[in-house]
Amino acid sequence: MTNFGYVRVSSKDQNEARQIHKMKELGIEERFIFIDKLSGKDFDRPQYLLLKRFIQKGDLIYIDALDRLGRNYDGILQEWKEITRILQADIIVLENAELFDSRKFRSMGDMGKMLEDQFLSLLAYAAEQERKRILLRQAEGIAAAKASGQTFGRPSINYINLTTEQKYLIEKNYERWKSKKITAVEFMKLLDLKKNTFYKVIKQYGVRPRYM
Repeated sequence: MTNFGYVRVSSKDQNEARQIHKMKELGIEERFIFIDKLSGKDFDRPQYLLLKRFIQKGDLIYIDALDRLGRNYDGILQEWKEITRILQADIIVLENAELFDSRKFRSMGDMGKMLEDQFLSLLAYAAEQERKRILLRQAEGIAAAKASGQTFGRPSINYINLTTEQKYLIEKNYERWKSKKITAVEFMKLLDLKKNTFYKVIKQYGVRPRYM
């Protein structure tokens, strides 16, 4: 039996470090953690498809939250059933681990299948509706910005506009990098930053005022 971790963020601008950290805390080897940086609207994702090729009967797949698996109602139901009932592996959703551990439903036989289908339907519906709300808010925001004459483009990344998670990771690993306990490449990967941006924000961090 192998333990796998599946991690997904919606875009390359988002950082997957928090999800990866959870998987490693569970003792999952890095080579068994599959990461996609794509929308959850469908399941045509390279790493997810690769994961399914590795899955065998008795394996266990950890997902941080159900919407990390996907945000498409029919797709979530189909993929869950394929993994648990056809491939005969199990899934644990860490956000709702007490409820969503397919091993518990499996042990209940046909009654477990019925309960699993009901709970899964509710959460899958909620995940899809949230995606629709996100898309609507984005469309409304873009329309309002265009109406006010705002132009769009990729903003320059500086230390000040990094995510809270990225700032936390810099704080935690800066001295380790300075003392060569981790390499610059490892640090860049952890922060999900390209080389030029990485050195720019690290330089800013090193000379930042205390209030930043």
